[in-house]
Amino acid sequence: MTAEAGLITAQAGRPGPIRVANCGGFYGDRLSAAEEMVEGGPIDVLTGDWLAELTMSILAGNRLKGRPGYARTFLTQMEQVLGTCLDRGIRVVANAGGLDPAGCAEAVSALAERLGLRAAVAHVTGDDLMPLAGPPVNADTGETLRATPLTANAYLGGRPIAVALEHGADVVVTGRVTDAALVTGPGMWWFGWDPGDLDPLAGSVVAGHVIECGCQATGGNYAFFEEVPDLAHCGFPIAELHADGSSVITKHPGTGGLVSTGTVTAQLLYEIASPRYLGPDVTARFDTIRLEQEGPDRVRITGVRGEPPPDTLKVAVTYLGGYRNTMTLVLTGLDIAAKSQIAQEAIWARVPRESFEQVHVELTPLGADGGSGSPSPSHTGTAHMDAGHTSTDHTSTEHTGTGHTGTGHTGGGRGEVNRRDDAGTALLRITVMDPDQRRAGRAFSSAVVETGLASYPGFYGLTPPGDASPYGVYWPSSVDARAVLPVVTVNGIRVEVPHTPPSGPLLGEQAGGPPPGDAADAAIPPYAGDVAAGQVAPLGTVAGARSGDKGGDANLGVWVRDPARYPWLAAFLTVDRLRELLPEVGDLPIDRFALPNLHALNFVVHGLLGRGVAASPLLDAQAKALGERLRAVCVPIPR
Repeated sequence: MTAEAGLITAQAGRPGPIRVANCGGFYGDRLSAAEEMVEGGPIDVLTGDWLAELTMSILAGNRLKGRPGYARTFLTQMEQVLGTCLDRGIRVVANAGGLDPAGCAEAVSALAERLGLRAAVAHVTGDDLMPLAGPPVNADTGETLRATPLTANAYLGGRPIAVALEHGADVVVTGRVTDAALVTGPGMWWFGWDPGDLDPLAGSVVAGHVIECGCQATGGNYAFFEEVPDLAHCGFPIAELHADGSSVITKHPGTGGLVSTGTVTAQLLYEIASPRYLGPDVTARFDTIRLEQEGPDRVRITGVRGEPPPDTLKVAVTYLGGYRNTMTLVLTGLDIAAKSQIAQEAIWARVPRESFEQVHVELTPLGADGGSGSPSPSHTGTAHMDAGHTSTDHTSTEHTGTGHTGTGHTGGGRGEVNRRDDAGTALLRITVMDPDQRRAGRAFSSAVVETGLASYPGFYGLTPPGDASPYGVYWPSSVDARAVLPVVTVNGIRVEVPHTPPSGPLLGEQAGGPPPGDAADAAIPPYAGDVAAGQVAPLGTVAGARSGDKGGDANLGVWVRDPARYPWLAAFLTVDRLRELLPEVGDLPIDRFALPNLHALNFVVHGLLGRGVAASPLLDAQAKALGERLRAVCVPIPR
């Protein structure tokens, strides 16, 4: 039976708030979290986010090997809590379906039957666009993919989730939806929001963004971690969502961690670009967010404005890039740079570096005299990438050293700085990438081992010789929202959920248009002092940071806790200054966005991660430590 979903009306308009709990921020997060959230206090909806960009490549690999294309740990958690959720009326919404939401839902239904439970398990499909009608165009570069896609999934919004809940689903399993949709969908169902309720929808997107990464909202990975009590037992976050889109971020009492305006700010800055946060349901204006510490472990979010969503949906395409192999050697004592050079000469004498499509070398200092710990780019080739093919220029200059140096990366951007050759310890990490699995496999790793008695003094390695492993490449694209038809299957009924844009004229600039940079910068009070004057200290003594990956780009959010310092931060931390403080970003394109409401700046470094985390040869492949490297740099700070 097939039906078409209308606007949410049945059972809507409940008194708020709806308490939406998160029990996982990635595939591999704490297994006990679902039970902790169900047993720790009252909640209405249990959610979890399993699908990072990298996860889709992992699931694609699993499917090629005949394994399930969904997150199997979700079943373990459901076995622990499904009965209790049914007894208490707690709905479960999870994107654990990955590449096979129908298979995941079937497995949950089988689990319920085995446990003697009656559960209405719905699944959402329509995100899978394979086979594609034509080669996808890269949304960042405009290139057309020439390789054969493995997967292509559109980012769906919260409407299909709301429809599934409206039709009586106890458990909703989705494939690729936006992370925030796991909160927006239940909000639509609970309050009856329609597509024109832009401000409430935007508020729910912000709440969803805060809790989607689990403990990162409650003190995990927080710059000022010394202030977080009992981090080892950090509680997972809850969003108390209200009908107007405002929310309170909190956690269960008696759990470790911290919910403060600082921890929430850190997560708000994670993996974003422009303050206009585009989504399939609404464009949320992050430059309108207001935070207030309402009480211990309670932060209220208000004021969020929404604009119409773009008329396209983001599409995540993956394809097989080839095979990779990494060997890591340890360099100790004096003459680190010279030891790195002789180690490489010995290796390339046994297996020519020109035989590989790509070669990437990083020299990362570990010793007390080795600088900040920033890796050094020892490029043995600068990769020139086009759609589905990579060629390497093996005549490019190599860079080695153990000082404050730049990170090597595929795709450009090398910073020239003074380099020292101090005593200490460093990791020499050599990665080869090639379409030929055998060439990148034992032929390479065994050649490294063969140098063990004919190389630098103190030679030893951290990796045994091994075969090459396949790697996937993330290719961001887009599709007309009207061309995607989400379908909800629940209780034997197939419900189509066609694209329903908000009615009426667009508000302000069209969603996806130029970011409000000028307006935001104008809201920053001018700094009257000398930005080069002050006591020299690590930037992290007054500023927090959080960084992460957005495909091949890196995002770096920086904020100050004292609002009086924000004019200085905005005047001091320009794009040029960032290049000076983090030479690893080199000459790559960088966007800077001001968020005066959060006393923050957000930088997007385009191309730092090459072709994305799955294909990046970097040690810090997701730019997780980029913010901490910045905070460690000493700068003049006014009193």
